[in-house]
Amino acid sequence: MMDSIQSLSELLSEQKAGSFVEIPGRLARTFGQTTISTTLPVSKLLSIYEVDLEVQRSIIPQNLTKLIDYIQLFLDHQQTVYFPGIILSARGAGEYDESAGVYRLKAIEKLYVVDGQHRLAAFQRLTESFQSLMARAKDRREYDKMEEISQKLNSLYQFPMSVMIYLDIDARQERQLFSDINKLPRKIGGNLAVLRDQRRFYHVVASRLAGSDPNLQDIGVDMFTERGKGPEFLWSYHLLVEVMCALFEGRMRSSARNNGYQFTEEEEDEAIKEASFYLDRLVAYLPKPGKGVIAWSENVQLALALFSHEEAVKTGSFNRYSLEHALKILPHIDWDGIYVGEEKDRLPRRSRIMKAYQYIKEFYNNNQLILIGTKEDAG
Repeated sequence: MMDSIQSLSELLSEQKAGSFVEIPGRLARTFGQTTISTTLPVSKLLSIYEVDLEVQRSIIPQNLTKLIDYIQLFLDHQQTVYFPGIILSARGAGEYDESAGVYRLKAIEKLYVVDGQHRLAAFQRLTESFQSLMARAKDRREYDKMEEISQKLNSLYQFPMSVMIYLDIDARQERQLFSDINKLPRKIGGNLAVLRDQRRFYHVVASRLAGSDPNLQDIGVDMFTERGKGPEFLWSYHLLVEVMCALFEGRMRSSARNNGYQFTEEEEDEAIKEASFYLDRLVAYLPKPGKGVIAWSENVQLALALFSHEEAVKTGSFNRYSLEHALKILPHIDWDGIYVGEEKDRLPRRSRIMKAYQYIKEFYNNNQLILIGTKEDAG
């Protein structure tokens, strides 16, 4: 009769060496904690992680969808994609073999996600989707599809991800680390996130404009600071993207409807042409750009772009002549009259933008005769 196993540790000790997951990596000290740094293929990473909802927030579907779309750039178009590193916590699992430089996990042991839950979920969702497609193609004997799906699935499995494993932090420290990462003004990997976004339509348009439009050279756009801007710049890159979204779609979010990854060169060139015209008119009709000039402030610029979009698309599609007609009202506006008292600093951002938008719109509707008189004078 075999001896009975009295504890989980005894059960684990009975496992064969082949049941271990080996992770090559370098041992180090990070913020006073013992860590292992390594690079793992997605296939191995997906097999060793676990999510503790006491530490992590719930998956945000919108964020997951964006990440899946981003990974598809790599799968469908062979574009290089960037991801910040995944951070995991061992919670006492596994053992590090210093002589071999290998961290060994038993088959039933898992590492807990500290940062990277959405990235891992996106890869997990895609692999499951391709596995289902593969099974369906196999049942239907669609061998051409099977080969294509197999290639994508293999690319997913082999995709390398940077990983840091904390060996000796507890759940409380995990929560604190997760909170610190997600509350810092500049998140870990934030610059890589900007690189990813710069492939979207309005980000590409904004980048091209900032590099070539003479009006923006005079205004000054900070292309390197992630969200804010240096003291020598009037605009941030993020504001320029928001202005493009507002001008062409009447939206204030960079996740606007047409701000996707797939677009034609003709669409890009057309947007550049219309945006350059718009910027040229702003410089012609507004006071000289400068710090403290209300007309060039972030809130008023977004309000102007929203107003301009509304006037430009009244005929159905973006019409430059309708836009130019509306913009001729700008020299007549009292910009200092938009905000009363401390409203410019006290109101929430969206309220400041909408107050400026309503002010410009009402002035335009009440003073269109000015434009008619201007047109007659020009004739």
